[in-house]
This record gives sequence, C-alpha cells and structure tokens, in this order.
Amino acid sequence: MKIIAVSVSEQKGVPKKNVPEGLLIEDFGLKGDAHGGPGHRQLSLLAVESIRKMQDQGLKVRPGSFAENITTEGVVLPDLPVGTRMALGAEAMVEVTQIGKVCHDKCAIYRLAGDCVMPREGIFVRILKGGRVRPGDPIEILSR
Repeated sequence: MKIIAVSVSEQKGVPKKNVPEGLLIEDFGLKGDAHGGPGHRQLSLLAVESIRKMQDQGLKVRPGSFAENITTEGVVLPDLPVGTRMALGAEAMVEVTQIGKVCHDKCAIYRLAGDCVMPREGIFVRILKGGRVRPGDPIEILSR
C-alpha cells in the first residue's frame, strides 16, 4: 500500500497537478490546495486502480484528473469504514470521514472525462497529524 501521486489545485472542481511532495497540515489539509480548511473533507483520496478502470474505457486520465489530492495503490478505499485511521508517509496520520460524495452538477472533470469515479470510489479524510507526503511513501492502516 503506497502513495502514487500527490496533487494540488488552486481552485475546486478541476483536475489537479501532480507535485513532487506535499505538506499535510493538521486540521486543515494539503498546503496550497483549494480544498484545505476546517471541516471533514480536508483531503481526498482515490485509488490508481479506479483511474485505470477509466483508462480501460479509453479515457485520457491520470492521477489528479479526478481532483483527488492523494492517489493510492493497494488499498480498497471505499471499503474502509468511517473512522479508520491511516498513516500516510513517515509522519502524517488521517482519519476517514466520508466515503464517496454526491455530485450535484457535472463538474469540469465529468465534462472532460465523460464519467467521474470520485463520487463512487473516492474517500475524504481529516488530518489528525501533519507531515510531508511523497509518491512512493507507504500507507498503513492503523485502526478500523
């Protein structure tokens, strides 16, 4: 289980750009990302396996295309119960707060890709302990 990509954007509802590393800030989210702030959806995660399903349908998508902050590998994210705690990298700790989301209107991602897996397979977490995260960093499930 590991981090494949860390992605940020300055506005909501658009694909995010991949960055070499990110700083998770306790009770805020990812530094420099539009979704940062208090609340229960401080950071979004989506599995690369979900992105590959969309690629297999012929869509030109990549990690960050679905506006997720952290792209994971080897974790079935929607199966993690709310309240699950995970370590991301060497320092950060997060807690699952929401599985999927309601997509009220078709965002730029849906219009570009023709579908969006984020509402079905993405999850949201809050940052319990901050720290740096990079592609290749391990993900550890601490408690369910």
